[in-house]
Amino acid sequence: MIGAEGENIGVVTPERGRELAEQAGLDLVEISPNASPPVCKIMDFGKFKYEQQKREAEARKKQKTIEVKEVKFRPNTDVHDYDVKMKNVFKFLEKGDKVKVTLRFRGREMAHQNLGRELLERVAEDVKEVGKVENMPKMEGRQMIMMVGPVK
Repeated sequence: MIGAEGENIGVVTPERGRELAEQAGLDLVEISPNASPPVCKIMDFGKFKYEQQKREAEARKKQKTIEVKEVKFRPNTDVHDYDVKMKNVFKFLEKGDKVKVTLRFRGREMAHQNLGRELLERVAEDVKEVGKVENMPKMEGRQMIMMVGPVK
């Protein structure tokens, strides 16, 4: 058991612990129930819960959520349009987000899937320094999809 000022009281019965907490006008809080014997501390339980919430909020604030951004191409995307879209891909990867590169086929373009695969391979080659391909290009209906993640 740990006292109100942080001093170590030692091993006491639960009844004696409650008695000491009542005398101090505070609560008896079980800090680590899995320890042998369990560790309890005399403290203000409301204050303890408040500080615990603050620590958890701080931990949540510091963690980064990875978002999946999507960049859409077409098989006949021209050079300048390709460069503009690639600039966005690089920007997303630098921020630490994953990028879903989607290539949509319409009508007769389905007959030329090799052009689409070449375009996605070109994208994979261009992002080699800042990202790594997580899912190789694969067809899903009328679109070919590839996932690119940031390099750590």
